[in-house]
This record gives sequence, C-alpha cells and structure tokens, in this order.
Amino acid sequence: MKAKTFLELASLSTALYTISKDTKLMEKLEALSESGKEKINHFMKDVVIDENGKEIEFLDRLALKAQETKDDLETKIGEMATAFYAKINVAHTDKILLLQSKLDQLQKDVSLVEARINQLEKTQNS
Repeated sequence: MKAKTFLELASLSTALYTISKDTKLMEKLEALSESGKEKINHFMKDVVIDENGKEIEFLDRLALKAQETKDDLETKIGEMATAFYAKINVAHTDKILLLQSKLDQLQKDVSLVEARINQLEKTQNS
C-alpha cells in the first residue's frame, strides 16, 4: 500500500470516528429526518381540491408545491440580493448615469465661466 493511500485511509477513518462520536450531530440528523418524514406523510395525506371541486392528483400537487417553493426561493433570493447590494452600497446604473449627466453639466458650466472670464479680460485690456 502506498504511503499516500494509507494516510488518506487513516484521515478518513479518523474523520468517520469523530463524526460517529458526535452524538449531537447524529441526534440533529435524526430529528431532521423525522421532521422530513412527518412533512412528507402530511403532504401525502393532505387532500387538495381544485376550483372545479375535483381532487388534485399527487403528481399535480407535487408540481404545485414545487412551483410554490420555486416562487418562495426566488423571493428570498431577491430579498437577500437587495440586502447585499444595500450593505455594500453598490452604485446602480441609474446612479452612474445621473452622475455622468451632472459631470457633463458641470463641464459645460466651467466652459461658460472660462468664456466669461476671457471676455472680461479682453474688455479690461481694451
């Protein structure tokens, strides 16, 4: 056996031993598993009726639940992205365009002021 393989096996066995000894982790995984089982059983037993008064089949309910989950996920991602951008104070494209237009206007104003100063200097020298 190569030394590298032996070392990998030793580290893997150590990691597995550590995980198996961590009873809190195992209890948490068991609780999550039981919770998931209960939710799936509740979902399976739940009867959903559509607008026509007919019972919706399991696969259709599953598709509806998947769509709801997708919509919730998109909403949460949007909220998190908004919060992230607010935290790092990213300048949006609109703000950049507004600042660019202000800069252009200031450059025009400076040009006008320079022209006025040149005109005043010409009149004073005459």
